[in-house]
Amino acid sequence: MSLSLAVKTLSYAYGNTAALSDINFSIAAGECAILLGPNGAGKSTLFSLITHLYDSRSGEISINGFNVKTQACQALANLGVVFQQTTLDMDLSVLQNLYYHASLHGMSRKQASVRVSEELERQGMLARKDEKIRQLNGGHRRRVEIARALLHKPSLLLLDEPTVGLDVSSRKGIVEHVHALCKDDGLSVLWATHLIDEVYPSDKLLVLHQGEIKAQGPVSQVCGGDSTDDISRAFKRLTQGISS
Repeated sequence: MSLSLAVKTLSYAYGNTAALSDINFSIAAGECAILLGPNGAGKSTLFSLITHLYDSRSGEISINGFNVKTQACQALANLGVVFQQTTLDMDLSVLQNLYYHASLHGMSRKQASVRVSEELERQGMLARKDEKIRQLNGGHRRRVEIARALLHKPSLLLLDEPTVGLDVSSRKGIVEHVHALCKDDGLSVLWATHLIDEVYPSDKLLVLHQGEIKAQGPVSQVCGGDSTDDISRAFKRLTQGISS
């Protein structure tokens, strides 16, 4: 089985305060893994380590077989990221933002033109390519960020609560689109969220609490064989000690 992401015995601390303790999980090609955890669970720390914003002293992270610490360039070339807070330049147009990002990946203008058009078309944003980012609503900005993250055709996409603050329709559209990318394009996804309705029955579920993986596996397995309607109950049981 081809692994897009492998995390082994990963630990991290801020001074004497442990943020992650002996984390182990993997994501296969084409798999959508949902990372559920309350505030302070360690989700942001985990994302910072995967993206090499932080350097881990204990454990190993590999993307497509490349070690994030010792083979950073090769590993991160396979990675696309959408952070919780927007990182688009509000005063530039959609096209200007995307062309700038493409240049950072060493893409020629011709290559960038093709890829930008392809991704904006898939996001239903091609007609708005000349609008400034500040003219777009939150849902459309997120679509631009997803298009940007996919320009270089990564094998792994990290999404850090990308639907926070969006209306129901915008959230639904993004959730459906990302799951379609996994199914149709073989993209692997690690999606951090606290919104239960963003989880599909076919997803892999990772429950993170107080820096530890409390459960992982198919939704039905984590929920004890119950239906996906009971994800909320299972989450409370695992993170709050509330029995089902």
